[in-house]
Amino acid sequence: MHDKQNTEPDHTAVRVALWRALHVQVDSPPHVLEDEVGLRLVDPDDEWRQRPDMDPKFSSSFRASVVARARFIEDLVTEQLDQDVTQYVILGAGLDSFAQRRPEIASRIRVFEVDQPGTQAWKRQRLINLGYGIPEWLRLVPVDFEAGWSWWEQLKNAGFDTNRPAVVASTGVTQYLTRDAIAATLRQVARLAPGSTLAMTFLLPFELTEPEERSEIDTAEKGAKASGTPFISFFTPPEMLEMAREAGFRDVRHVSSADLNKRYFTGRMDGLQLPSGEEFLLATT
Repeated sequence: MHDKQNTEPDHTAVRVALWRALHVQVDSPPHVLEDEVGLRLVDPDDEWRQRPDMDPKFSSSFRASVVARARFIEDLVTEQLDQDVTQYVILGAGLDSFAQRRPEIASRIRVFEVDQPGTQAWKRQRLINLGYGIPEWLRLVPVDFEAGWSWWEQLKNAGFDTNRPAVVASTGVTQYLTRDAIAATLRQVARLAPGSTLAMTFLLPFELTEPEERSEIDTAEKGAKASGTPFISFFTPPEMLEMAREAGFRDVRHVSSADLNKRYFTGRMDGLQLPSGEEFLLATT
């Protein structure tokens, strides 16, 4: 990788970016999401596809999950744009590439990518070096969560308009946070301007996942623990919906992995589909 200069992207963010590229390279069209921008940013060595976690069979369900949730969010942003929502906040943005892949949409709104300072600094330099640049409507918002920084204060400092509605996305994050931290985020977003929408993923308790998929989930959980970021929070859909209601959201909805399979994977010839386990909370103010 390039341009670290004492900064580097989060390992999970790199893995997600590579899985998104792998979807384009090994899965049959039509692709749920066409994203090789993250691959360009990471610029791994030529043997990257030989990594154990990139094995096409092993990573199948993970690829499906990362492309489905990204596509779901992008469809939501496009839909909300027609409702005059012009702010999009990505909590835990990692190497998200919406701004680079969909500039015809992103340039009509203000995109705020929130993540750790190391990942943000590395990504900023890579975007500049690759010629993408940092357009005025893209705001990279570094937040040192471990030092107790407030993402909300940093977001406002970056130009977020608290009087205008927004789409806020948080995917692949809640399993690493305590219930109290998740509740605090829900309360903060619930106070956004009326018409704002939160799309947040959460993991089902292990016993609620399909038996044939539990070995993959167990592997992911062990891998997360080994890398120092263990899974600590799981929710049933009723529990998550109740947390959102208690936080103050006007309307809450559960979008299941089955819903996303029907929406994005019906009729595929390669058998690619989402496993059970990761679900969406969709909540509006």
